Amino acid sequence: MAQISGTTRPGGRTAQTRQTVHDAVRALLAEPGAELTIPAVAERSGVHATTLYRRWRTVEALLLDLAVEDVTLSSPVPATGIFRADLDTYVRTLLEDLRQPGNLALLRAMLATANGPDGLADVGLFIAPRLAQFQTMLTAADITCIDALRLVEIVIAPAYLWAQFGRPMDPAVDTERLVSTVMAVVNAPEPDTSAASS
Repeated sequence: MAQISGTTRPGGRTAQTRQTVHDAVRALLAEPGAELTIPAVAERSGVHATTLYRRWRTVEALLLDLAVEDVTLSSPVPATGIFRADLDTYVRTLLEDLRQPGNLALLRAMLATANGPDGLADVGLFIAPRLAQFQTMLTAADITCIDALRLVEIVIAPAYLWAQFGRPMDPAVDTERLVSTVMAVVNAPEPDTSAASS
């Protein structure tokens, strides 16, 4: 099989390589008895092992990249400029997804990657596109008092925590609660710093 380089080229070659690698990982995961290793992914995908090591470094990082892609497709982040409506839509979808089988794939992939040789740096690298989507939602609504990471802390962290405990949040009840918590932060008056500066 002809092997593919991961070098960025016109026409989205890097995106094509990433998709080819993802398809190979999915195929190996679905194959009983198949061992998921960088060499196995290289053989299945036709992408040079050196490219895989350079871009992903570890199997755990590969699985994290795949999990981020999956959650992006299953839980898109709307950015219409109407923040509360966008947030409500996203949170409801998130909580519904976390009640489904395999709901903790992203969390487990993040934890596994964090324990790798480059740890949190790899986690940050591969979740950056997802954070950028949250930031786009905030920017579209001119929200500047919180950023994407703060939004994750308020909404996604508790949602995944309860799912990890085997008690996922109820979309019918907890969507409004989480959204209202975010809106309370967004709408909170800015602290009066005039006294401190006088």
